[in-house]
Amino acid sequence: MKNERRHPLDNRIPPPLLVLLVGLAMLAIAWFTPPAFQIANNVRFIVGGIAIALGALIVVRGARTFWRHQTTINPVDIEQASALVTDGIFRYSRNPMYVGFTVVLIGWALCLAAPWALIGPLSFVLFINRFQIIPEERVMHAKFGQAYNDYRAKVRRWI
Repeated sequence: MKNERRHPLDNRIPPPLLVLLVGLAMLAIAWFTPPAFQIANNVRFIVGGIAIALGALIVVRGARTFWRHQTTINPVDIEQASALVTDGIFRYSRNPMYVGFTVVLIGWALCLAAPWALIGPLSFVLFINRFQIIPEERVMHAKFGQAYNDYRAKVRRWI
């Protein structure tokens, strides 16, 4: 991690804004590409809606855990982190809110019934991994040292 240069996009785009932008791009993809297969509206909205609700629940549980520890929830200003959160949903993923956002986008793709829209969740994961998580990990390592290293050794980055 030493001698790594910061990229101009590191920790710059708030993840909820990124989810919105990716979701709109997915809608455009669905609008302009023909459906590859037909799924009954009620099925796709039920399954997609369940995925969206599950993803939102994961995001909320992660946020509530941060609030309970009285640390920042703002990943754009990660330097303000005041606690290393390792309990609750963070026992299963170091980034549960990003997992939740990804599940929301997968649910949205199901609602759109557009296979090409799955590029959205994939691009979200790739972007968040490179421009959000990796820079966050540098800050967390600098702030919490060995405690963070121990946590990284026990809990996966995603799931």
